Amino acid sequence: MAATPAGRPVSSPRELTRVGDRVSFLYLERCTVHREDNAITATDESGVRYIPSATIGVLLLGPGTRVTHQAMSVLGESGAGVVWVGEHGVRYYAGGRALSRSAGLVEAQAAAWANRRHRLDVAREMYRLRFPEADPAGMTRRELLGGEGERVKAVYRAEAARTGVRWVRRTYDPGDFAAGDAPNQAVTAAAQCLYGVAHSVVVALGCSPALGFVHSGNERSFVMDVADLYKVEFGIPAAFDAAAEGPEDVAGRTRRALRERIRAGGLMERAVADIQGLLAPYRPSEAAEQGGDGGDGGDVVRLHSDRGGTVAGGRNYGGEVVW
Repeated sequence: MAATPAGRPVSSPRELTRVGDRVSFLYLERCTVHREDNAITATDESGVRYIPSATIGVLLLGPGTRVTHQAMSVLGESGAGVVWVGEHGVRYYAGGRALSRSAGLVEAQAAAWANRRHRLDVAREMYRLRFPEADPAGMTRRELLGGEGERVKAVYRAEAARTGVRWVRRTYDPGDFAAGDAPNQAVTAAAQCLYGVAHSVVVALGCSPALGFVHSGNERSFVMDVADLYKVEFGIPAAFDAAAEGPEDVAGRTRRALRERIRAGGLMERAVADIQGLLAPYRPSEAAEQGGDGGDGGDVVRLHSDRGGTVAGGRNYGGEVVW
């Protein structure tokens, strides 16, 4: 079981991916979150931990947490986001505001998504992240999907050989989880967990869960895109490890095995960096100048101009030359 808030050492900014001048994510579980002055407190049977609210990008509230109105008030005043998640982020339940007050990342996402050529370029970069040994330059979508399918099939076979699990093929009935055999149930459970992690990161960064570059037409298309980046490295091995122990409670064992891999592999921090890297080439120049890391950037508000750029907000343009 993970250490309680009062029992674990304070995470330093160097231990986590940073956004602006804040710690990107702070995860709490099995405690009561309250407010004292301009700090929040995390209290459990081991004692009280004081956390300056202005240092938090996003607070991830895991199982067993209770949060008071006063705590939410100071978090809102300090511009911190709050996301309710499962253990170590493997489920996404609900979210408040995003980590960033800048629209730079979501604007970059929308700009890349709206251009068919750029949309394909991002899909190719996602393929490269999943399979570093491959060169997707010039590949069509059909070639990307075909290559992905063959590589994932090979991973299934390799994991079956490693663990001694009998594997026939991937089968999944969305309406009947129990219809699949143990390894298929485990693979499905792992995928759902990765969706939760990806959803937590996507909304924390202020991106749109719906604007996908590989998947399309679903409210979580981009979430599925991001989750698939880590399926081969994290999800499938955890699923086969769990299936190798037998069919009893295979979904629960998969979730627990995957949680440990997520924690040990720093998956949430990696997902932040990967999303920022994928969208960085498409960020508006003004957004890049105001927060090039995809971070806070302050309360910057600009206005669209007729020339395709933006101009400063907060002023009256009545009687001025057309811009």
